[in-house]
Amino acid sequence: MTDSATQSGIPGWHHLLLFLESIKFEHSVFALPFAILAAFISASGMPEWTGLLWVIFAMVGMRTFGMAANRLIDAKIDARNPRTATRAIPAGTISQRAMIIYMAIAGLIFAAATSQLDPVTWALAPIPLAVMIGYPYLKRFTWLAHFGMGAVYLIVPPAVSLALTGTLPLGFVLIGIGSMAWVAGFDVLYATADFKVDREQGLHSIPSRFGIPAALVISRLLHASAVILLAIAGVILEASTLYSVGVLAAAVLLAYEQSLVSSTDLSKLNMAFFTMNGVIAVVFGTFVVIGEVI
Repeated sequence: MTDSATQSGIPGWHHLLLFLESIKFEHSVFALPFAILAAFISASGMPEWTGLLWVIFAMVGMRTFGMAANRLIDAKIDARNPRTATRAIPAGTISQRAMIIYMAIAGLIFAAATSQLDPVTWALAPIPLAVMIGYPYLKRFTWLAHFGMGAVYLIVPPAVSLALTGTLPLGFVLIGIGSMAWVAGFDVLYATADFKVDREQGLHSIPSRFGIPAALVISRLLHASAVILLAIAGVILEASTLYSVGVLAAAVLLAYEQSLVSSTDLSKLNMAFFTMNGVIAVVFGTFVVIGEVI
């Protein structure tokens, strides 16, 4: 740490940028499309703009809170892993105190946004925050930890429906479960990068428990399940034709994502995890939104 602001743990503009980089703020694109498409489906067209805006603020606040919690809880684990030792807290570029401050601010943004939506959303708001805090601990106990991360995304579509309409149709639950399968599938892929370190440190994941070849098969099964669930949800919700086109596009892109990684070549893992997942989420979300508007 090179300046007094960092040493004191007091956030400044420079440290805000460091914080946003440390939590990969730009990867909010993974989650936002599922929230936005749920809003458009709920409204059967263009949702009321203030409600949509509060949903977006809630999503960004929730993810930012969760990522900050993850960085805090996993700081010691990250310091022992060569791949993650350069993250902000282990590297000393952001203090734990500053991270806690940013986490609290994100939590307040989430709370403020949910308070402007349906009252049931406000009442249930602690649940996703609890899931966000609990997820990082799961890898210490179970190889099912990937589904803990997926559970965060499972909540999103049903929560948006509740927030904007006060109702919870089955189709939104299925979109949520499909989102969970999608996220768990790509988290299994990402965990292959750490399977040796995880075994050495006694951390649990599907790759460390079953090996990389089996983990890749499980990831593919999860992604296939995600496509099927999203397709069934579209039928139940009587979604537009473009929704179906979006599901097909997502299926093709997920197949391409899986083709980038093999048990003998993980060199394109970052492209599969970061680039392709952002593309898939945006493509699927765009098709659904356009289908609801036109």
